[in-house]
Amino acid sequence: MKRVMLTVAYDGTNYHGWQLQPNVITIESVLNENLSALLKDDIRVIGASRTDTGVHALGNIAVFDTHARMPAEKFSYALNQRLPEDIRIQSSKEVPLNFHPRKQDSRKTYEYKIQNSDFPMPVLRLYAHFTYVPLDIGLMRRAAAYLKGTHDFKSFCSIHSAAETTVRTIFDADVEKVGDMITIRVTGSGFLYNMVRIIAGTLMEVGRGNLLPEDITGILEACDRAKAGPTAPACGLTLAKYEFTNLSLLRLEDA
Repeated sequence: MKRVMLTVAYDGTNYHGWQLQPNVITIESVLNENLSALLKDDIRVIGASRTDTGVHALGNIAVFDTHARMPAEKFSYALNQRLPEDIRIQSSKEVPLNFHPRKQDSRKTYEYKIQNSDFPMPVLRLYAHFTYVPLDIGLMRRAAAYLKGTHDFKSFCSIHSAAETTVRTIFDADVEKVGDMITIRVTGSGFLYNMVRIIAGTLMEVGRGNLLPEDITGILEACDRAKAGPTAPACGLTLAKYEFTNLSLLRLEDA
């Protein structure tokens, strides 16, 4: 038996998120179906980040166990011949059997993109949120700085979340603009349900002048979802990077 880790990129437009759900197509269900067909066995992947409906990823992580003799590095090639064109395995490698992607120290980077111009660009409609209202990038950047550190992010969490704790650590948060495209980039140890989309919605409220940058402190302290801004649409959100801080220290023979 070996455990294989997949780095999975996908356009989430046509999927009901990552997580397996009845009667709908998800990224997880497509991976399970194609791996099971490839290996002639009932394969169930374990995902690292359960992205929502319409959210994209450049490198989400999944692991699965198999007795197959195929080298772990070859699974990416074999799977990509079967998967739909909006899902692609970027790499595959063997990891210890006790490696669990949601139980390892990690750093996750999300990017939220906003097209800020007079008119929407059709080719961006699935990958960026559009607003014609001018946004002040300087104010948004100042507001984002207040998110850094370890805080209770209950105000930035969906009321439907079942998380045991709403305390999270944000290592970096910044806002940049290139041309008409604004990118909100947030790196943290973990994120709550809808957390980055609520952060994006709140920073846009700052950019419009409806909130002050320093209001972020009060929103965090309130621990009240009603105090933060709206939840930004899913299309602008991409899981850009997933890094395991101690993966290089794990050895296969320790499993």
